[in-house]
Amino acid sequence: MKARYRYRFYPTDQQRQRLAQLFGCVRVVWNDALAICKQSDSLPKTSELQKLVITQGKKTPERQWLSDVSNVPLQQSVADLGVAYKNFFDSIKGRRKGKKINPPRFKKKTERQSARFTTYGFSIKGEEVYLAKIGNVRPIWSRKLPSKPSSVTVIKDAANRYFLSFVVEIDPVHQPASNPSIGIDLGIKAFATLSTGEKIDGPDYSKLDKKIRRKQRKLARQVKGSQRREKTRLQIAKLHSRISDIRRDFLHKVSTRVVIENQVITLEDLNVSGMVKNRKLARAISLQGWREFRVLVEAKCTKLNREFIVIDRWEPTSRTCSTCGFKWGKVDLSVRSVVCINCGAEHDRDENAARNIEKVGIGHCHDYKWTQRGSKTTSVASPDEASRIIAL
Repeated sequence: MKARYRYRFYPTDQQRQRLAQLFGCVRVVWNDALAICKQSDSLPKTSELQKLVITQGKKTPERQWLSDVSNVPLQQSVADLGVAYKNFFDSIKGRRKGKKINPPRFKKKTERQSARFTTYGFSIKGEEVYLAKIGNVRPIWSRKLPSKPSSVTVIKDAANRYFLSFVVEIDPVHQPASNPSIGIDLGIKAFATLSTGEKIDGPDYSKLDKKIRRKQRKLARQVKGSQRREKTRLQIAKLHSRISDIRRDFLHKVSTRVVIENQVITLEDLNVSGMVKNRKLARAISLQGWREFRVLVEAKCTKLNREFIVIDRWEPTSRTCSTCGFKWGKVDLSVRSVVCINCGAEHDRDENAARNIEKVGIGHCHDYKWTQRGSKTTSVASPDEASRIIAL
């Protein structure tokens, strides 16, 4: 299987200028190829686009400066456009999983910049990495590469930080797990509640988020195109990158621990795009990184030979007693503890959902006598049973 290894590096002033020129050429080639695709009745082939945009473009006075950079990232930029269109058409026709994606759009100078080199455009020499027509850069090797990389992507994020992202081939690791299975209920108050009863609290982003709000209000009052506005924009980007780094580090640590300890990991298919439409919870939900956590768990399950299960979002995990299987109906989010009116067991709302997620994941599917009844289920929130709900 393939994996990405990312390292930060600090280019010299001369290398910064060459990288800025490279990013600009890659962006122009992408935009020129996209403009041709939009004007054409049928999508041209990648080889034809490369000849039109790169080969013939270098012969014109307007694009002759394309010869000053390596040809490899320019060709990869056009190839990436073809992949983007393929994904777009597959999404429309239903051949691609997930929600429908938008067509490719033009790239901007103020966004994240990247350029990809294949094996013909880079080489690793000791502690340094040679990039064609850029020179030798020395990344911070926080860990060793497991194998020879097939490509490297040079990235400059919105906070003006530079990274090298290598694509390498890794072998699955066979490591025995200490627990057979686990269910995970993701939330806001506690990032994750495990079926074992353990709750994992997420990082506190409130101070950084407060600074971002204040800086964004300042940015809205400044004149567009001014140096002070650009300075404020960079400050906001650095704050966002700091939150992103904290969240990524936390998600990696939690996902690694969960996958190493358990053989079967079950998550719930959350409708995040629909949940963020709630204006009161949208910001808190967006900061959690639930989707990123799911992607990390799935990738690490493949690496460590674990079974990863995602149950349907319509499973009544929060409305069913994990002890007897009785369905008590919908309960308001403010209610954090529930007493089952059938068996009398008291449950923490999140712990109960996590246990039900684990049971559905391992195939129980709430197969109890109470779920087989044809009669209507009774809500715990009924007037005569309201005293059984404990609000914490």
